[in-house]
Amino acid sequence: MSYVCYFTGKKVGRGMKRVWRGQAISKGGFGLKPTGITPRLFKPNLQTVAALLTEADGTKHVKRVRASAKAIRNGLVVKPLKRKYGYTRQQKQAASA
Repeated sequence: MSYVCYFTGKKVGRGMKRVWRGQAISKGGFGLKPTGITPRLFKPNLQTVAALLTEADGTKHVKRVRASAKAIRNGLVVKPLKRKYGYTRQQKQAASA
């Protein structure tokens, strides 16, 4: 499973980390100079969740996927029922209707 959100496509970003050295001009120094510029990774807040996914033909199945916290908060992730009796209740209602 790669480090990418299944719903939003968020993935690892790249950037640089900077360390500043010196004293500010306003404090009597010669100004701040960037030193120690090194590469770093910006990682999204991904969680592994069980999601109820719908196929193109309309069938639904449960699959464990990585989803960003923003996708979970915004309701893009539909979580399955935790207990089996919920499914049987749905089946009974469908049969009576």
